[in-house]
Amino acid sequence: MSKTCPQLGLFTAILPDLNLKQIVEFAAREGLSCLEIACWPVGKAERKFAGVTHIDVDTLTEAQADDIRAMCAQSGVTLSGLGYYPNPLDPDAEVSRKAVTHLKKVIRAARRLGLRQVNTFVGRDWTKTVDENWPRFLRVWKPLIAYAEENDVRIGIENCPMLFTRDEWPGGKNLATSPVIWRRMFSDISSPYFGLNYDPSHFILQRMDPISPLAEFKDKLFHLHAKDMQIQQDRLNEVGAFAFPKEWHKPRIPGYGDINWAAFFAKLQEIGYTGPVCIEVEDPTFGQTLEGRQAAIRVARNVLAPFCV
Repeated sequence: MSKTCPQLGLFTAILPDLNLKQIVEFAAREGLSCLEIACWPVGKAERKFAGVTHIDVDTLTEAQADDIRAMCAQSGVTLSGLGYYPNPLDPDAEVSRKAVTHLKKVIRAARRLGLRQVNTFVGRDWTKTVDENWPRFLRVWKPLIAYAEENDVRIGIENCPMLFTRDEWPGGKNLATSPVIWRRMFSDISSPYFGLNYDPSHFILQRMDPISPLAEFKDKLFHLHAKDMQIQQDRLNEVGAFAFPKEWHKPRIPGYGDINWAAFFAKLQEIGYTGPVCIEVEDPTFGQTLEGRQAAIRVARNVLAPFCV
């Protein structure tokens, strides 16, 4: 693959039916070059699109890490990073503690695998304002970023608002949703190990231009998700923007929503981004079967592949 283009890959959380070996084989067959590996704790998912474990960081040994690296090398599929998306700032202290503890394990596992990338959420107490959350954000995240630095692992924060339904109302469960917050975040915790796992679909949800932050934050773009979003204008006309967002939007695969992917990748090329772009599937229109989700991945790949050659 040309070094002037991004690497097209897949976030493995959409394939809980398959083990890591099967996913690597699937990615290789489908012409995908990298994988972001889901690393939730083993057990029941706490929400949809979460709770998937393709590498158990609690039990990962050096020998297992060597085997994973060898399998990837043989297939030609690289690992773009490890993904775990909890709420480290949950108002329940025990929930927060467990999230932070596991996130540290994910960081250690990345180092063991020879990776330099972990992707996650900052988190938020959704009942409080950004300013009210800020002191706790600093208390939790300053030592987390210091820990990542010690392990030579970068942290990419996804910009999902986590504000879709009543239990996430009114503030959402993730602070890092907009450029004004990113500037404050990266100013108060200034580290080359602290950046973004940018998903442009979340700007569509917020009625923002998904291309607008790319140039300013080009040095903080550690990793990207490729997911689209469709605003259902007819429904929005009925319930209004202050209804729960789940009532008037639909997650789509790339090419089926409102993002202009040609313009998006043109800007990535302009700013020199050549890192991972991992397809994320939350589109309900392909069904809930493994075959349907694999078909969704193929369609998304076909849309994005011309920009990643």
